[in-house]
Order: sequence, then C-alpha cells, then structure tokens
Amino acid sequence: MTGKERAYKAFEWFRRERPVVETELHYRTPFELVVAVVLSAQCTDVRVNMITPGLFKSYPTAAFMKNAREEDLFDLIRSVTYPNSKARHLIALSKVIDEEYGGEVPKTFGELIRLPGVGRKTANVLLSVLFKEPTIAVDTHVYRVSRRIGLVPLSANTPAKVEQKLLSVVPAEYLDNAHHWLLLHGRYTCTARKPSCETCGLTDLCRFFAKKAPGEDSFPKTAPKKPSTPKPGLTPQTPNPGLRTPK
Repeated sequence: MTGKERAYKAFEWFRRERPVVETELHYRTPFELVVAVVLSAQCTDVRVNMITPGLFKSYPTAAFMKNAREEDLFDLIRSVTYPNSKARHLIALSKVIDEEYGGEVPKTFGELIRLPGVGRKTANVLLSVLFKEPTIAVDTHVYRVSRRIGLVPLSANTPAKVEQKLLSVVPAEYLDNAHHWLLLHGRYTCTARKPSCETCGLTDLCRFFAKKAPGEDSFPKTAPKKPSTPKPGLTPQTPNPGLRTPK
C-alpha cells in the first residue's frame, strides 16, 4: 500500500467517524484564538479554556492587552505552563498586532511567525482555523499518530519533515481538517503510553498495530527477574557456629 493510498483510506475513515471537527479551544475573535493557541503550548486545552474567559474580560483586544502589566497578566494565566514567558509574549504580540496590523491578525505564515511566542506550529494552526489555508500543524499528537499509522516514514523524524510529508500524501479535500482529526485521534485514542487499539477503526491500516504481538502492550513492562539458583556442586554458605559475631 502506498503512502497516498493509506492516507486516503485513513482520512475517509476520519470523515465518516467525525464529519464535523474543530479546535477544542474556545474563542470568539481571531485575536482570542491567537492568545489561546499561545497559551496552549505544552498545556491542555481544558486548562486554557478555564482561564481565557477572565483573561478576555479584562483584555478583549490587542489594544487592551498591549498595555497590560506583566504581573497582572501573570496572575490571570498563572495556572498554565510557563506563565512568565507567555505573559511577556502576549503583551509583545499584542503590541505588534495593534500597532503594525491595525488590531487585525496577520494572514500569512511569514507575518505570523514574526509575532512573539508564535512558532511554526502555532502559525499553521492559525492559518488553518482562521483562514482555511491548506496546511497542517504538527504537534506532539499529530507527529505520533502520523508515524504510528504509517502516513509518514519513520525517517520523518522532525515536525517539519512530518509536515512536508503529510502535505504530499493527504488528499487536498481533507487538508482543512487533517490537523484536527490527527490531533483528536492522538488525544483520545492513539495515546502516547497506552493506545486504545481495541477501539480504533484504523488497525487494518496501522503500521504500529501490525507489528504488535497479540495482547502485547505498546510499552511492555519489564519481566520479573527469576530467582537465582546456585550452580551445580555449590551450596549456599551458612554461618559457622564456632565463630563469634562481634558486637
């Protein structure tokens, strides 16, 4: 089976199983999505969604957030990962968006990655969700699932390589949703430590599943050590009753 054939069958299954798919981050405006995606780096969407209502109530636009004091912003986002650096990034990117783009989120990859705190993955998420650009953001879930299923070769060992290979095999009609399908599959089914292969509908395509022995877990536990036995002709040493143990 070629990579394109495998990808077509996989995304046909995703389309049937989850025809409507979208980001799990809550947002109302493009600016709010930028903030939410930056906050979500190495943090769960659930946690981000818990703090953004209060954050956006105080700072609803880039014009407001650029004037925030770092310590005030920190207090509102302190429960996410790396709140200090994220507070600095949010203030700095808000300044750029407000002063260089009139408060509007820029629409090109080159402009987006100029924003403090916005890297390749974040830029691709924004391009896909906000502007329906045919691109795929590769996070830890997308990276893992793509390699496990066999959508990309194992030689694709960086996010950039996985992204480029996916763009070459994912059918054009599925590019808009490919990131979300792979991400959610990795988040809820093909998890890192114990993938739920028994409930997955892609096992007939999956390279990872094909290599597993029946009943074998993806992360096998170390077998217990067998008790050592003395070599033939040797007997365990016993204390000599004629020797006195020093006190």
